[in-house]
Amino acid sequence: MARTRTAVVLAAGTTGTLLALGASPALAADTATVSILHAVPATPVDVYANGERLIDDFQPGTLTDPLQLPAGDYDLALYPADAPDASGAPLLSADGVAVPAGANATVVAHLDGDGAPALTPFVNDTSAVPAGQARVVVRHTAAAPAVDVRAGGSVVAPGLTNPDEATLTVPAGTVSADVVLAGTDTVAIGPADLDLAEGATTIVYAWGSEDAGFELAVQTISGAHSAPSGVPGGSAGLADDGSFPAPLAALSLVGLAAAGLAARRLASTRV
Repeated sequence: MARTRTAVVLAAGTTGTLLALGASPALAADTATVSILHAVPATPVDVYANGERLIDDFQPGTLTDPLQLPAGDYDLALYPADAPDASGAPLLSADGVAVPAGANATVVAHLDGDGAPALTPFVNDTSAVPAGQARVVVRHTAAAPAVDVRAGGSVVAPGLTNPDEATLTVPAGTVSADVVLAGTDTVAIGPADLDLAEGATTIVYAWGSEDAGFELAVQTISGAHSAPSGVPGGSAGLADDGSFPAPLAALSLVGLAAAGLAARRLASTRV
């Protein structure tokens, strides 16, 4: 199992900086891939970029589709949902935020371990997965102490703390997973059956709080097959893959506003 603290938390009111990620050769030279997960309970928000509202009433539990975004700079702000346009104090803001080309990341708005709002960008590993296998990434983004992640009743990621992640390799198939308080059998989330496709990366987010309830969000990134692909695999426990995601050099608010820009453009093409 590979565990790393590649995510850096941006709390409310902090100025954004450059998100510098390892470039993926599969991406165009002037684009980035960004997904956004809203994992702050009971806090719908409106997202602004360069003074324009781009996402209206962004609801908790929502994960955007992967978006190919133009590289560039953005002035970003998050306001309570349905607040008058760009008025009052934003919940989060950052000016001159750079969106670098070649990035693949998921930005998560969530609660930290003490229950304070935070924004954490995670690097998504898009490297090849061995034939017949799948990659599983577990990310702790809940207002909770350390947890153990179990598969088939066995602990596979012990002592995971917010906002750490664990990366594992698993034979393709179905695995039953749950989350318990570290060192106990007290179930916080689950159990849930995860369908793990060969060659895909399945990312599981534990989010929420004790008061609002804990939930799982699942993101799947496909297209990471190693040749030959399509080798059938059964259901089994998770195994260590010994790899680490690409390093995160710095962080930004890039995802929330830039993703909204792309989402708005996509919506306009469908009308």
